[in-house]
Amino acid sequence: MLNIGGDINSDQGLKKLDEYLVARSYIEGYTPSQSDIVLYGALKNVPTKYSHALRWYNHIKSYQSEKDKLPGVKKSLQDFGVTGSGAGAKTAAKKDDDDDDIDLFGSDDEVDEEADKAREERLKAYAEKKSKKPGPIAKSNVVLDVKPWDDETDMKAMEDRVRSIEMDGLKWGASKLVPLAYGIRKLQIVCVVEDDKVSIEELSEKIEAFEDFVQSVDVAAFQKI
Repeated sequence: MLNIGGDINSDQGLKKLDEYLVARSYIEGYTPSQSDIVLYGALKNVPTKYSHALRWYNHIKSYQSEKDKLPGVKKSLQDFGVTGSGAGAKTAAKKDDDDDDIDLFGSDDEVDEEADKAREERLKAYAEKKSKKPGPIAKSNVVLDVKPWDDETDMKAMEDRVRSIEMDGLKWGASKLVPLAYGIRKLQIVCVVEDDKVSIEELSEKIEAFEDFVQSVDVAAFQKI
């Protein structure tokens, strides 16, 4: 579990958040949850210096209109080891769970409105800056192990289905069949993904959807480019 161990808005706190999100798309599990909302709200500024935290931040921002409907327990920032200036931002999250009007971004509507406005202005300024001076695209080289059900699985057909998956920011590479046991072989396939566009969890779920062929998908190797 994530443990910031201090102020989440400090360089040390943002670095811990960034390192935690290197191979993760969300704070907990494979879908956005209340944990993402709580930590998102604690950030005072867009984490532009930290690519993984920035990818996560922009992704969770898109869920703000439906944040109250996201699953998960409403934890406090202290549960994630957040102290200092970031910890006070979310005391409302510790209110009674039966309160249907809980506002994870604070109980003062005027303060929330000002904070949201300031955040939107910062995001707009950042977007304008990025459009004028495009930076390098963060990419990762990923090796996936795709395991079939048995030795009778048509591995060529399975690979064709895997490669049929198309996502913005995804490029398939080399592949090979690796022996497992009892005549069963797994498909080991390389792909290059743009970190802010492709979630490895989502890609794995798309592959596992070919349930007539695929038993499981594992990440064999993950390397930043």
